[in-house]
Amino acid sequence: MRKIVIRLTAGLALTGLLMSCSLEETRESFVSPKDFYQNEAQIVAGLNSCYIPLKSIYSFEFAICTEGVTDLMSIASGQQDAQLDITPANPRFGNTVWNQCYVGIRNAQACIYGILSSPVEESLKPRYLAEAKAMRAFYYYLLTSFFGDVPYYTDNVDRLEVLEKVGHLPRMSAVETRADLIKDLKACVKDLPEGRSYDVARQRAGSAFAYTVLAKLAMWNKDWETAKEALLKIQEFYGPLSQYPLSDVPFRMKNTPESIFEIQHTWSAGGLKIYSSFACITMPYNRKEDTDIYDGVSVAELGDQAIPYVPLRPNYYMCQGLMPKGSSDKRKDMTFVYEWNGQPFKGTSAKPYLGPKFWCYGMMKTYDDNNYKVFRYADCLLMLAETYCELGENDLSIACLNEVKTRAEIQLYGKFRTKDRLLEEIRNERARELVGEFQRKFDLVRWGIWYQATYEFTDYSILKRNIRPYHEYYPISDYEVALSGGILTNDAYNEGSAI
Repeated sequence: MRKIVIRLTAGLALTGLLMSCSLEETRESFVSPKDFYQNEAQIVAGLNSCYIPLKSIYSFEFAICTEGVTDLMSIASGQQDAQLDITPANPRFGNTVWNQCYVGIRNAQACIYGILSSPVEESLKPRYLAEAKAMRAFYYYLLTSFFGDVPYYTDNVDRLEVLEKVGHLPRMSAVETRADLIKDLKACVKDLPEGRSYDVARQRAGSAFAYTVLAKLAMWNKDWETAKEALLKIQEFYGPLSQYPLSDVPFRMKNTPESIFEIQHTWSAGGLKIYSSFACITMPYNRKEDTDIYDGVSVAELGDQAIPYVPLRPNYYMCQGLMPKGSSDKRKDMTFVYEWNGQPFKGTSAKPYLGPKFWCYGMMKTYDDNNYKVFRYADCLLMLAETYCELGENDLSIACLNEVKTRAEIQLYGKFRTKDRLLEEIRNERARELVGEFQRKFDLVRWGIWYQATYEFTDYSILKRNIRPYHEYYPISDYEVALSGGILTNDAYNEGSAI
């Protein structure tokens, strides 16, 4: 039987009172949030809690799950997710994604119902309701991208009978879940602040974020007209890509005008510490103790205190095929490094390290205080290129694709020949532009080519040996299956194990 308590807690990572939800607390101690949302400040504090779980999800482990088991990169470490050593009994980082996404959903649900019953002026409610619904949709986007079919509910879990109902929901069609979320977002996105996220106060989720989530959901469902409508709104907000410099793309460049959504981090000695550790798997390995010598080369920008982990590295397909060493691509030197200040690293004769796009300059130990880019405008332009291509609007598709290529100063795509060739180039451009931004596996699964592409291009022998088609989605843990009374299942894993 699923356990839950909703409680109010103070002084966490964001300002004000934050509401959290635990699956491990006793079920007898419900504290209803209905008495909390009494003014606008409390509503904002409640909404802040919807962002907190993302800090546990977006980490180096999530990067391994979404980037390190794809056609572009791998990480030769003992980390089981990197080897796809995952089962329902041991779903590895899948446990974190599952638990934290549902914490975020329950927090959003509590906000929605708390706002609806709040005594604040009715004119204030739509904007905050829309923000909570956008965050709820985002968590379901992550869940359906990561697990496929998952339980979907919009109830407020504030009573035992609701808890019982939610705790015994089966897997539900991801297509139907996304369709319902799309309908919900269409209805509420007008209530969010319009324009670029950069212009929304305090980096809160605005309409650009909601439209991006809506478009992502629609593209999974092959609802191309809906995706196009949402992406055209983003294009209206952001304008020409040329006004956003590539120098703003690195993760250390926080909340830049091109950004649509970022995971916020900060760190200061003796002060506020909100950080993760993705940078640890992106920098050159083997730092010489008490120096800034990394793999034989001085990298003053990284300082002499950082603790590198076994690195996530591009494979030959990525670094020799899509973005070769001699390429004129302006993204190359910030994405990959073979050398620094003219000095070659010892371990890059064949493959480079990830580059300063991901590094945390002056990092103390493992305290990576970069912001993690979740959605950027270039991503949306490439989504629009794909959408136009699927709709047969080929000239418009090529125009969006070439807008990204122009900024990178690489050869433009020429005359349309076939849909397959254009789609292949859009997919390749997504690899060049968005590598390392927590999306590649989702893209490959959505395109239906994850297993084939990863098996063909990975150069990590353990991953190649372990990979199976059913690994496109993570399993739900046996613990959750047991809590559901066996309603939840992992049919693909059970069938695959029997072969």
